[in-house]
Amino acid sequence: MKVGFISLGCNKNLVDTEKTIAIFKSHNHIIVNKPEEAQIIVINTCGFIESAKEEAINTILEMAEYKKKNCKYLIAMGCLVERYKEELEKEIPEVDLYIKYSNYDTLWSQIDELINSKPDTNNIKPFDEYMNRVITTGDNYAYVKIADGCSNRCTYCAIPYIRGPLKSRTMDSIIEEVSVLAKKGYREIILTAQDTTKYGIDIYKKPMLAELLKSLSKIENIKWIRFLYAYPETITDDLINVIKENPKICHYFDIPIQHISDSVLKKMNRQSNGKSIRSLIKNLRKQLPDVILRTTVMVGFPR
Repeated sequence: MKVGFISLGCNKNLVDTEKTIAIFKSHNHIIVNKPEEAQIIVINTCGFIESAKEEAINTILEMAEYKKKNCKYLIAMGCLVERYKEELEKEIPEVDLYIKYSNYDTLWSQIDELINSKPDTNNIKPFDEYMNRVITTGDNYAYVKIADGCSNRCTYCAIPYIRGPLKSRTMDSIIEEVSVLAKKGYREIILTAQDTTKYGIDIYKKPMLAELLKSLSKIENIKWIRFLYAYPETITDDLINVIKENPKICHYFDIPIQHISDSVLKKMNRQSNGKSIRSLIKNLRKQLPDVILRTTVMVGFPR
């Protein structure tokens, strides 16, 4: 069948969409870019903030209109579904299948049951092991998700409730995936997680981003490596030195400081404070004079 995809939200969601595209292709379905041509439409939703929820619901309703034409099956997956599956099933029954993030390991068997009335339970493997994904960002760069979930428990953030606690991938699996991407011609790798600087704590009992960067930089044909998102309290001197000494790693930090007021940061359950944030930025500029810094700041906090 002809299948169309819409991926909403963050780059981590995009990686999940790319894996799902690969799963459909492996079962001989045809991927199309126009919803009017699709017999199956899959929407990967975001449910992080109010505007993202509205966008997801509006997109579902818009795609539901195509069921009056060529579309036979409408599928919604992702974070919005994880949070509100029961409510969505009641309010938008036009969707034939809602797949929660926590049920991704049985994603294909659910889809196969919908399409063929008989779930395919053969060769089921964890969703995170689908590394033969279809890259949708062009031929030069690709996102690589090194961990999912988050254990920081910032008071304003729903990610731990949607995606669960931090769950890192093994270094070997990440190195294998990046090696495959390099052989396919990808030159820039962007490592992504909710908090990349906490990578590995759950598996190796200590932060392992610096070690991972060292290993990835040895992969032939990879020219640039960057990572998103780096929480200020876990940007260590060791990590800075690895970046400083390795020409492949971009002098780029995406640091979501969120605020600079100590009292607000405490209410947010952040582990940094105004002094430590200022000290970190000063140190980064000293160690890496050409460093590029990106951040997010909340101008209001309702607590």
